[in-house]
Amino acid sequence: MATLLETDAVLKRGLDALTEADPVMARLAASGIMPQLRKRPPGFEGLAWIVVGQQVSTASATAIWNRLRQRLEPATPEALLRLSDEDLRMAGLSAGKIRTLRAVATEIAEERLPLDRLHDLPADEAHNLLTRVKGIGPWTADVYLLFCLGHPDAFPSGDLAVQEAARLAYGLEQRPDAKALTALAESWRPWRGVAAKVLWAYYRAVKAREGAPV
Repeated sequence: MATLLETDAVLKRGLDALTEADPVMARLAASGIMPQLRKRPPGFEGLAWIVVGQQVSTASATAIWNRLRQRLEPATPEALLRLSDEDLRMAGLSAGKIRTLRAVATEIAEERLPLDRLHDLPADEAHNLLTRVKGIGPWTADVYLLFCLGHPDAFPSGDLAVQEAARLAYGLEQRPDAKALTALAESWRPWRGVAAKVLWAYYRAVKAREGAPV
């Protein structure tokens, strides 16, 4: 597996490889589109943060997480399992997120989800282990692998911003779905994660030019 995305130097290596292999990536880089490293801590706390942030605004996610974090000391699977559903509801978690966090905590505590070893696995294998946990979907798995572990080949093909950026960058008639985007991304291995970061950066730049919120 390629070196983890833990430094700007590794990110640049990935970007250089993409620009050599893909003319569109080369064009985006030449126009000033630059991906950012952006990492969060790995482990249970990082995965829990991603679950908390699903389908809510950044401000709401931060507020909920801060309330939850006050109840988790330390932020471990065992500490979460000791909390009641009422404790978790009071932090602002929905019933679905409570079930997901409990499932994640149980899988880790019972040693069926080896979060501490996922970085040693190929992206697809690590993705499959995460999505076996009830409530962890493909997007959550790939975002964890990319932003918490820095896995260079993790690719969130279901992310709407990445899909729309690919449509614009590659001049596609319609936004590719996850299956179509996965196929397009094959040529970016083993740096699909860097390609996703390029597409996110491009999406933000396009929306900024349009005057839309990013």
